[in-house]
Amino acid sequence: MTIRTESLVHRYGDSVAVDGVSLAIDDSEFVVLAGANGSGKTTLVRHFNGLVEPDAGEVSVNGRSVPENLVAARTAVGMVFQDPRDQFVAATVGADVAFGPENLGLPRPEIDRRVSDALDAVNMAGRDDERMDELSGGEQERVAIAGALAMRPDHLVLDEPFTGLDAPARDAVVDRLESLHGAGTSVVVVTHDVRDLLAVADRVVVLSSGRVVVDETPDAAVEQLEAHDVRAPRRC
Repeated sequence: MTIRTESLVHRYGDSVAVDGVSLAIDDSEFVVLAGANGSGKTTLVRHFNGLVEPDAGEVSVNGRSVPENLVAARTAVGMVFQDPRDQFVAATVGADVAFGPENLGLPRPEIDRRVSDALDAVNMAGRDDERMDELSGGEQERVAIAGALAMRPDHLVLDEPFTGLDAPARDAVVDRLESLHGAGTSVVVVTHDVRDLLAVADRVVVLSSGRVVVDETPDAAVEQLEAHDVRAPRRC
């Protein structure tokens, strides 16, 4: 159960956003993918479920080419975007979380079970009928995570999940991610600010100008972060 890229290249016109990245993210691993704005983080992870296609190199999920197996990739990789509102498709919490399983053609009892389990996992149980536009930013983020979880992915990828969240909401999201990781889901968090994540991550990967410049354990990576414009914890 691995996400793997081999010499992956992606260009926007004459600009190279991802420049020869080879990377493997294993089953149950918690990876922080860090880097300054424009370093290529979002473009890289959008290859994981085929939202963009490589200009060169390869990307696979669980041993299968992503471009050749889009449905399998999008089932295996749950993606939570930087602004969770970008992926909401329904007016209420329950309907939004149910959307993905419904598109898989699952029977209604299975859909209901997945919605219930996913909402429970993010501490939103029993709130199926609440309107999405009446939720706080932290609650919307948790519903977005629930929507991904309802697909029962092997891997969960979150792009800047803390943008606009206050400290309690950030803490709640980190707690949920740590719990999911403990239950066996591999987690990838894209961020330019690693302060809340070093204690729970297994590994830190840093991109700069589309290339991997750091791939270390959190303890080994922390001294290198500021050199690449990544916000690191304050030193005592």
